[in-house]
Amino acid sequence: MQQNGSSGSNGPNGSNGPDNGSSSGGGGSGSRERQALSFSPLPAATTRVRRFIQERRTLPLPRVMVVFSAAGDTDKPGDAMSSSDSAEDEFRKPASPAPSFTLSKPLRSPLNAQEQEFPEVISLNVGGTYFTTRLSTLRRFEDTMLAAMFSGRHYIPRDAEGRYFIDRDGTYFGDILNFLREGELPHRDRVRAVHREAQYYSIGPLLDSLEDTQPLTGEKVRQAFLDLLPYYKENLERIVEIAKLRAMQKKARFAKLKICVYKEEMPITPYERPLFNSLRFERSDSEAKLFEHHCEVDVSFGPWEAVADVYDLLHCIVSDLAERGITAEQQCIGVCDKHLINHYYCKRPIYEFKITWW
Repeated sequence: MQQNGSSGSNGPNGSNGPDNGSSSGGGGSGSRERQALSFSPLPAATTRVRRFIQERRTLPLPRVMVVFSAAGDTDKPGDAMSSSDSAEDEFRKPASPAPSFTLSKPLRSPLNAQEQEFPEVISLNVGGTYFTTRLSTLRRFEDTMLAAMFSGRHYIPRDAEGRYFIDRDGTYFGDILNFLREGELPHRDRVRAVHREAQYYSIGPLLDSLEDTQPLTGEKVRQAFLDLLPYYKENLERIVEIAKLRAMQKKARFAKLKICVYKEEMPITPYERPLFNSLRFERSDSEAKLFEHHCEVDVSFGPWEAVADVYDLLHCIVSDLAERGITAEQQCIGVCDKHLINHYYCKRPIYEFKITWW
């Protein structure tokens, strides 16, 4: 018993030291467990809450949006938050675009709106000449000036009697209407004038029909020949200017000019002509330079390569001068007969033109 007691008393200093050490170690672990329990999550959470409350006090106050509603649309007291949310949603929505108006027709003034309606029977005043026709006649061909005028897209003035006015000579407008009504073509002596009117009113079918009618058909064939002479119109102007100048200088009723009209490009002798069947006499470039010369005349026409001969060109010159109201007479007065080289002489014919002014 004593031994057990002594052992029990000597425990701290004796063999029980290690046990005490283990027990003391156990005591240390127990104190550490108590210290660990002292750092529970509750104090840390409380600290974070306090810190959050302190930071919250420093934040700016929330903005209040006041929404004005129409009379009778009052909100309930309990719906203040929902109304602010809905107001915020409305504030975030993009502004609705302005209403757009889609018009199928362009805006017009009341005056123009009245002009859109045309009666079935149209009364026209074309340069002082009166005509009456149907609206469908004027609109017969779409791609024409008359169809565009009476389509309702353009304003057409009226005279004092209420007739639609067209500022154009009405002499040949009846021929235009006759073609629009029945496809009737004018008489031959009116074809050229009606053709000019058809060009003005842009009536393509009438232009095509007239160009296949004499004298316009012959004019197309004639123009194909004159296209071989690109200087033809310029030389025609020179004839008129020279004749006018000479008549004014001499105070005369007429004037005379010398005009050379030749078909071959280079002169050849009568002995060489039967040897060549082509319309153009070919020589080398060096030989061609020896034959280059200008006849002593006022105006020269030629050369050209075509079946039409000198007399055909003379007829064209006289006809075009007559178209201008100028009377012209012509006669052959010989050839140039200028010596070129060796036995070659210029054999281009010379014609005298007499231009009468009154």
